Amino acid sequence: MNQYINLLRADQVFRRLSIIQLISYFGAWFSNVAIYTLLIGMDVSAEIIAFVAALHFIAGIVQAPFSGSVLDSVAPKKLMLSLLFVEIISTILLVLVSDISHLWLLYGLIFVRMAAASFYFTAEMSLLPKILKGKDLQKANEIHSIIWSFSYTLGMAVSGFVVYLLGVKVAFVLDALMFVISFSLLYSLHLQVGSVKEKESFLYMMGDTFRYIKKYPHALHLMLMHSVVGLTAFDALVALMVQEYYAGIIATSLALGLLHASRAVGLVFGPMILGSWINNKRLVQLLIFQAVAIWLWAWWMENFYLSMVASVIVGLFTTTLWSYTYTLLQKNIDERYYGRIVAYNDMLFLSSATLTSLMIGALASKNFSLEFITFFIGLGFIVGALYFTWIVKTQNIKEVA
Repeated sequence: MNQYINLLRADQVFRRLSIIQLISYFGAWFSNVAIYTLLIGMDVSAEIIAFVAALHFIAGIVQAPFSGSVLDSVAPKKLMLSLLFVEIISTILLVLVSDISHLWLLYGLIFVRMAAASFYFTAEMSLLPKILKGKDLQKANEIHSIIWSFSYTLGMAVSGFVVYLLGVKVAFVLDALMFVISFSLLYSLHLQVGSVKEKESFLYMMGDTFRYIKKYPHALHLMLMHSVVGLTAFDALVALMVQEYYAGIIATSLALGLLHASRAVGLVFGPMILGSWINNKRLVQLLIFQAVAIWLWAWWMENFYLSMVASVIVGLFTTTLWSYTYTLLQKNIDERYYGRIVAYNDMLFLSSATLTSLMIGALASKNFSLEFITFFIGLGFIVGALYFTWIVKTQNIKEVA
């Protein structure tokens, strides 16, 4: 824990970026609970719930092939401010969604908002290796995952009560206000990292990225390895669990908030417990632990309170998997390609999350039990463990120093 605090104290730019993350993520979870509460209140089908969950990731997939070239040629601060502005506008407009006839508007706003959010995230993750190195970079990625998880925990829990007491529209307004605060903090930040003035066109830069990946295939393998963590895109699964098992015993917004918050408790503490323990060899063990935790969740699912306990256990391994596989990629690629490789990495991760969300909806609509679906997701991490074992044996992968 002291290592995280010391890094935040030592680097003023990283500290400000972390504060912006904390505020933005905290606000985002207000609207997340509100959106799913709104959908369940409309009594929509499992396919619609799954599609909305997938929309949160599809936008990032669509813009990723172009965002990498932009990131490597545009000043990061100017770009990030523009993206925050788009998030402010698209979030406040969510108050216009009130019934099932407005689903088209909900889809559009989620797509635009998440495209901007994904682009912002990619911009920040490609910026970090330029200001931090080695173990500091690993700790920065872990801090990022802890902030995300802490915001997720508190945001989901508080949002459940806010939506229950004040309604979904208040949640949307509060979310937009959080982005306004983040915008003002970023605007006043003195960020010295500028753009790289590339002479090549965007199309050439995109082609050059594929040539780099062909020459250094370990980059693609590490991107695919990171995408395995996208299997933990559980938003649709949790919404369906609430709809099927818990709606009769607790208010929808409260059940959504508490289930997400309990998983996020594990997400917060996971890196603190496992961050110093994890290395390339132990990553295989961590993937297996994640699979077993997900199977435990499937076993306890029908009981709301046991499901909350299992959610905590599932969360313990997720953020360390996410941060370590991300750091491995950053450590093993050329700095000149940070923006483009990180963008394609995020595209693969979001594709994994999208397919997971759509798979949950498709299997649920075919009357597969939620327990079976959850068990099936856990199998993906066993495949991931076997895959990383092969990567270590066949590729020259540097340890995170």
